[in-house]
Amino acid sequence: MDPSKIDLRHRLGLTLFQGIEKDSIAKRPLQQLFWESTLRCNLRCRHCGSDCKVSALAPDMPFEDFAKVLDIIAQRTDPHKVFVIISGGEPLVREDLEKCGRAIYEKGFPWGMVTNGLAMTEKRFRRLLSSGMHSMTVSLDGLKDEHDWMRGVAGSFERARDAIRMAASTPELAFDVVTCVNQRNFSTLPAIRDLLISLGVREWRLFTVFPVGRAKDDPLLQISPSQFRGLMDFIRDERRKWEKASDKSALIKPSYGCEGFLGSYEGDVRDHFFTCQAGITVGSVLIDGSISACGSIRADYHQGNIYTDNFMDVWENRFQSYYDRSWMKKDECGECKWWKWCKGGGMHLRDENGKLILCHMKKLCTPDENGMEAVAP
Repeated sequence: MDPSKIDLRHRLGLTLFQGIEKDSIAKRPLQQLFWESTLRCNLRCRHCGSDCKVSALAPDMPFEDFAKVLDIIAQRTDPHKVFVIISGGEPLVREDLEKCGRAIYEKGFPWGMVTNGLAMTEKRFRRLLSSGMHSMTVSLDGLKDEHDWMRGVAGSFERARDAIRMAASTPELAFDVVTCVNQRNFSTLPAIRDLLISLGVREWRLFTVFPVGRAKDDPLLQISPSQFRGLMDFIRDERRKWEKASDKSALIKPSYGCEGFLGSYEGDVRDHFFTCQAGITVGSVLIDGSISACGSIRADYHQGNIYTDNFMDVWENRFQSYYDRSWMKKDECGECKWWKWCKGGGMHLRDENGKLILCHMKKLCTPDENGMEAVAP
């Protein structure tokens, strides 16, 4: 498939989606709130964008400080419509995680978390469910050797697998697995798929590494253009199998992360067309109190701080650079024919000077040693 050739069906879908997105920007309802509760972590991941450590320089945020933010939000919007996602670092290193979750739940906010699973036990999993946990995402970056290599700790694969098995066997829990695709695990994607199916996983999110943090200078974390096209083909083909099957119990529905515009693959590799909802429906409170959007944004696009500003005042009045992307229409984006659909890509793909770090369309359309032919995993 040539990613640059978008047929009429996809063009119509993209145009209709633009109208939906325009309405969302006009209303800007806060729907997801990330809480970066800690920068401590029990792994040493090669691709960490936050450069987390076992003993982080920044202390954990006291829950009482975050609770005040939730109270402010609840004064202006329905808390049941704002999903709180506890992130890190690794949330499970917080001994008070269950207490935090219970308090969030009692304030009327549904909540979930993103975890590497290393510290998850059956007992703790049950305590988290009893604390009102609605969703959980577990990271699995390959089979044993590849996952442990990426995560930097021997035995991390088994713990992640066990956490996945627990979550997948809990029907009331919204659950998925995320996989970072790289040179080491690209060829094993079918085997990872089969493992996840055997564990009962139904939703699988795949993403690629953008060059920030520890991943910036690691060539093993970057897949080639032909592999990137092969990844899109793999996801598209697996989704088609899932869509056509009357019995989906032996299948899995993969999707690509919400990172960038994907040309002719749009509408076929995600449940939606590309959109960056950072600052539109997604906000975050970072470890130092900074008010930002998606937690993947590592450059300083902070709009305020909970210790000096009212969170909702900031959300309602200071996020223009997120929902008005006209400032991105410069450099290689200035004359790009994809601009009307891409809008400059995800906010996390911009550095502190606003320069684009990675263009997905450029990578999709770049020949490499294998030409334009996709390399199947």
